[in-house]
Amino acid sequence: MGEPSLRERALRHLARRDHSRQELARKLSPYGSADEIEAVLDRMTELGLQSDPRYAEALVRSKASRYGSTRLRHELARRGIERNLIDEAIEHECVVSELDRARAVWQSRFGTSPADRREWARQARFLQTRGFSTDVICKLLKEAPDESA
Repeated sequence: MGEPSLRERALRHLARRDHSRQELARKLSPYGSADEIEAVLDRMTELGLQSDPRYAEALVRSKASRYGSTRLRHELARRGIERNLIDEAIEHECVVSELDRARAVWQSRFGTSPADRREWARQARFLQTRGFSTDVICKLLKEAPDESA
């Protein structure tokens, strides 16, 4: 049995999970020229097997409960998704507000309000690495003592 064609390789990757166009091109790059890869990707898109909007929505849907909008935007941009598609995906798939998502992440990780500045900074850093904005973090950590009372 010979080497699989570019088309077969692309189908195998897409059968496992959705890929952005850039990801798929990167994975196929060792096996063909840029023109051949573009032709295969165009055909996959034409057949509806590869779709950046669908990929963006799926990624946001799967990660929105754990990450903030900043992190989601960064992840999608890193995978080659255009800015307008990123905005649409986040708008459509993030039905819960950023503050509520941050509260759920904070609650599952810490559950108790920070006792001192050091603990406050540690919790804020954790939320920041999850991609939540500074405004949301400050709001959440300021309201936390009120919830326990």
